[in-house]
Amino acid sequence: MTLYREQWEKLLGKVSSAGKPWGDGVTEKLVWHVVKEFAARIGIDRVAPHDLRRTCARLCRAAGGELEQIQFLLGHISVQTTERYLGCTQRIAAAVNDRIGIEPTS
Repeated sequence: MTLYREQWEKLLGKVSSAGKPWGDGVTEKLVWHVVKEFAARIGIDRVAPHDLRRTCARLCRAAGGELEQIQFLLGHISVQTTERYLGCTQRIAAAVNDRIGIEPTS
């Protein structure tokens, strides 16, 4: 299976002779097709676009990205959604504010 010219034009965007973009742009169906095509080329049988999204998020986290940054990147409203997405939870027991030296006196 190969990508058709029309699909590449959708992916890259069509431009009129006046220089204005037109057409449907990137569709969900096109994204699925592109992911499947290139996964097959490198020998991956089962992959979905969402797998790539999760992988990007996890790589960002492994590179030291903060949970809130990744939440913004993914467009999640709730940080709990991002936690589930990454398969992690915040470490409230070791909260960063506990290390700044403003604990109440007993």
